[in-house]
Amino acid sequence: MKTVAFVPIKMNNERLPGKNIRPFCDGTPLIASILGTLNRVDELDEVYVYCSSEAIREYLPPGVKFLARNTYYDLSTTPFNEVLQGFAKEVQADIYVLSHATAPFIKAESISEAVRKVRDEGYDSSFAATGLQEFLWKDGKPFNYSLSNIPRTQDLELLYMETCGLYVYRRELILNEGRRIGNNPYLLPVSKIEACDINTMEDFQIANAIYHYQKIRKELS
Repeated sequence: MKTVAFVPIKMNNERLPGKNIRPFCDGTPLIASILGTLNRVDELDEVYVYCSSEAIREYLPPGVKFLARNTYYDLSTTPFNEVLQGFAKEVQADIYVLSHATAPFIKAESISEAVRKVRDEGYDSSFAATGLQEFLWKDGKPFNYSLSNIPRTQDLELLYMETCGLYVYRRELILNEGRRIGNNPYLLPVSKIEACDINTMEDFQIANAIYHYQKIRKELS
């Protein structure tokens, strides 16, 4: 069963221009983190970067393939599921692994587990999510607790939030139904660090601090 991972890249980001190649504190471009992780996942047969710009090639490590995509997929008005369908139509595989440069801390072990759940255990998809037990508000009112009965946060109903950093799905799901999450998904709990997602400069500053800490810890261990 062929399994292919890909990282879609848009070079004209609106909220944080150039975020996918923005350098961390030691000069390493952001995209290098997830590509290095994907290269270490044994369950993957191929790893691609799906981008309309040839300029991304200089950031790709050995073992990662470049696939040029139509600039239509760079438009803010293009539904993202169309981007996923576009890749699936060009690259044949049984299972696809979608990840993003902006989710630099997803672990290889998490990717492996998500793939195995779809490949071996009958799930049609899987995705990474982080648990959420916080006081939430909606429409000017408490959403998950009562103002007259304030519980401990650990006693709140456990909710889950998609991390946007890892999705695994079967070919027929994205091509026939236009979806990356099916009717029988496996929810893979990940840590808040793995759930880190970069969209703004503040997000990048937090990620850079995590990267710096992990780098120092690795050097001292």
